[in-house]
Amino acid sequence: MKIVFFGTPHFAAEVLRYLLKSQVIIKAVVTQPDRPKGRSGILSSSEVKQVALEAGLHVLQPEKASKEDFLRQLAECSADLYVVVAFGQILPQKLLDLPPFGCINVHASLLPHYRGAAPIQRCLMDGVEETGVCIQKMVRQLDAGDVIAAKSIPVSSDVTFGQLHDKLCDLSKPMLLDVIHSFKQGAPPAKAQDANQVTWAPKIEIEECQLDWNFPAEKIHNKVRALSPRPGAWCWLEGDSGKKRLKILRTKLSVKNGSPGQWSLFEKLVYCGEGAVELLEVQPEGKKNMPAAEWLRGLKNPPLFSV
Repeated sequence: MKIVFFGTPHFAAEVLRYLLKSQVIIKAVVTQPDRPKGRSGILSSSEVKQVALEAGLHVLQPEKASKEDFLRQLAECSADLYVVVAFGQILPQKLLDLPPFGCINVHASLLPHYRGAAPIQRCLMDGVEETGVCIQKMVRQLDAGDVIAAKSIPVSSDVTFGQLHDKLCDLSKPMLLDVIHSFKQGAPPAKAQDANQVTWAPKIEIEECQLDWNFPAEKIHNKVRALSPRPGAWCWLEGDSGKKRLKILRTKLSVKNGSPGQWSLFEKLVYCGEGAVELLEVQPEGKKNMPAAEWLRGLKNPPLFSV
């Protein structure tokens, strides 16, 4: 079974690395073009590209996956199956029709729930108790294909995006390998999604990352863990040196109540619209992550949280 692998971020890079170690035949790797990174603006390759080059694989980086010259290059690979893991572009029908066995996609949710770009973050924001990974046949409609395989795991109330990301990545690796091998006996059976159960997981927008202390503590706690370690939930602080951002990376729920945005310095509690959150890990503006207790010890005058 000859594969063309599509992917871009860390999740996809780890899956690609696993497939290579498992002796899957990768004819080519498709990833996003190099992009400027950080304040320097230096072009940076995706993690998938780095893994592919280390393995000596042919790498394609189309600006648009619909371009005819790119489609010709894909056809020349003569692959049996395309595997897509967080690639980052909508694939046209012409591309989906190229390989004899079609295209399959690894999606980090229990479809039809959380279709879209940010399934891990959105399920944490919603405080779900279970999520998982699905492998689906790809169709033109976003994440709407029949599901070939699915596995679920429980979600604890304190797990962060970074932690859940890694758990789901590890869960997906042997699943995907089994599905790829199953194609050797022909297309595996798949189950249609229930269109009445569809929910969506749109991309995280920067403005969503700001915390509003008028919301209940549970909602704030869920947003903090959904955005940790990146991009990070944040709030404004008013202090002696002016207005600065504070990223909050880990919190703990408390039932204590007070005026939203006010805090109990001794207990490291910030009061919310209902209940409070205890600060566990923070990142002050211009500094590294640190325990909240360490940050507080370094303050001359406790700042005020902006509401």
